[in-house]
Amino acid sequence: MPTSPVNLYDGAARWMRSRGIEQWQPGGKDEEHFRLRIKEGEVWLAEAGGVTVGAFELWWDDEPAWGARPPVAGYIHRLMNDLTAAPPGLGRVMLAQAERRIAEAGRELARLDCLTSNPRLRTYYEAAGYQVVGEQPAKAGGPGGASYGVTLLERRL
Repeated sequence: MPTSPVNLYDGAARWMRSRGIEQWQPGGKDEEHFRLRIKEGEVWLAEAGGVTVGAFELWWDDEPAWGARPPVAGYIHRLMNDLTAAPPGLGRVMLAQAERRIAEAGRELARLDCLTSNPRLRTYYEAAGYQVVGEQPAKAGGPGGASYGVTLLERRL
């Protein structure tokens, strides 16, 4: 079972690729990535039975996707879980935790993005109360040099 954010990421990447979603790639994020995210933001882990079964990153800005913005939001990235071990509903629990943390920091918006070509994920976020507020067109620089567009979503807290 996954016990680190790297293992969770790789498992989620394999699951996506098996379903034709070309966003994450196994091996695309290493321990150094998560150490940097902890230094510059936050990485949250979810455990069940003493095993890490979910994680997400919380950023305090996201210029590549959202552009320069005033500091009114927190940005949720890499919401992921181990589909073989995580309890049902863990994604929503982690979203709620991220939203609480953002609100505790005095910010009024939770923002995230998802692959424009993944309508299932967009529907998931909309069902959790997020509204589409824009699109970021495809540009080079994604995993392995790939380019893909993202849908920008936010929720007022």
